[in-house]
Amino acid sequence: MQIVHQCPTDPDFVQNPYPFYAQLRALEGELVWWDDYGMACAAGFDAVNAILRDRRFGREIPADLAKPVPERLKAFYNIEAHSMLELNPPRHTRLRSLVLRAFTSRRIKALAPEIEALCHDLIDGFPAGEVDLLATYAQKLPVIIIARLLGVPEAMADQLLVWSNAMVMMYQAGRSFADEDAAVAASAAFADFMHGYVTQRRNTPADDLISHLIAAEEDGEKLSSDELITTCILLLNAGHEATVHSMGNGVKALLENKVPVSALAAEGIDEAVEEIMRYDPPLHIFTRIATEDLELFGHKIERGQTVGCLLASANRDPAAYEDADLFKPARLIKANTSFGGGLHFCVGAPLARLELQIALPILFARCPALRLVETPRYGDVYHFHGLERLDVAY
Repeated sequence: MQIVHQCPTDPDFVQNPYPFYAQLRALEGELVWWDDYGMACAAGFDAVNAILRDRRFGREIPADLAKPVPERLKAFYNIEAHSMLELNPPRHTRLRSLVLRAFTSRRIKALAPEIEALCHDLIDGFPAGEVDLLATYAQKLPVIIIARLLGVPEAMADQLLVWSNAMVMMYQAGRSFADEDAAVAASAAFADFMHGYVTQRRNTPADDLISHLIAAEEDGEKLSSDELITTCILLLNAGHEATVHSMGNGVKALLENKVPVSALAAEGIDEAVEEIMRYDPPLHIFTRIATEDLELFGHKIERGQTVGCLLASANRDPAAYEDADLFKPARLIKANTSFGGGLHFCVGAPLARLELQIALPILFARCPALRLVETPRYGDVYHFHGLERLDVAY
C-alpha cells in the first residue's frame, strides 16, 4: 500500500482536512499507510463501510499483545476496561444488550418536549447582540439533557462538562503529559461521583437511566457497579462530544451556505440533520483491531494490527454521493458513516439526531437574523473535528 504523510496537528489540516482525504481516495487501492499514525487506513465509502461491519475486526488488542498500562494512567484505563465501546463480543454483546434495555427509543423520544423547552430557556438567556453559540447553546443542551436522563443534579452539568472535556483529550492527536494528568484526575473524580449515585439508586430507585440500567437484566445477568459507572460516563462523554461538534459544525455550514430557514421545517429537518452529519462530522477516525491474521483488499493484516476508518473521508466520497463536497440540506437521505457501523454503531445516535432535529429549527426560528461575526476556526482536537467557538450576531 502507498505511504502518506500528514501531521494531524498541522494548522492547515486542522482547519480543512478534506483536501488530504481527496488525495487518499485518488490513490490506487483501498488502503493507504498513514505514516504519522503508523497504521493502515481506508478512505473510500465502500471500504470504510466494509471494515466497520467486518466481524474479523474488533476494538480490543489481544491480551497477549497488549502493552502494560502505565501506573499513572490507570484511573483512566480502569474506566475504559468496562466500556462497551472498547470491547469485543461476547462481553460487548452482553453490555450493549443490557444498555439498550434501559436506553430505549421510547425513552429517548419522550425527551422531545424537555429538549424543546430547554432550547427556549437557553436562548432566553443569550446576552444581547452577540453570543458564542458553542458555549451558550451547543455545549449546554446535550450535557443538561444527559444529566437529567441519568438522574444526576442539573447543577452538576458544568462540572460534568469539565470532566468530559478532560477525558476525551486522551483520544486526541498530540496529547501532552499535562493532558494525561488532567484526564486521569477527571476520571477518578467522575468515577467517585458516579459511584455515589449508583449506590444511592440501588437503595432508592427512581425513574432515571441509572435506575433502569441497574434493573436491566438478561439471562440472569446484570451490569456490575464498574460497568454501570463506565456506561454512564461513556453516554455523557461520547454523546456530548459528538452533539456539540455536530451542532457547531452544522450551524456554521447552514450560515456559510446561506441555507433558508425553510430547509429546517418539519418536512425537511431529517434530511438537513443527516446532511450536517455527512458533510462535516464530529469524529473523523474510528479504529478497528484485527482479531486474527487476515487479508484485506489484497493486503495482509496481522492479528492485533490497527486499521483506521476515515469516516469523514468516506462521507465525502464522490463514488457514494453526488456533489460530495457540496452542502445540500435537502439531499435524499443515504447512510453515512458518522455514527460508525456494525457491532459498534453508536448507541446514542437516536438521541443526537433528536437533539439536532429540535435544537436547530428552534434556534433559527427564534433568531431569524442569525449571522456569523467572523469565520469560525476549528480546534486542534483531531481526530475529533469541532469549532473553538461560534460567535454570531442575532
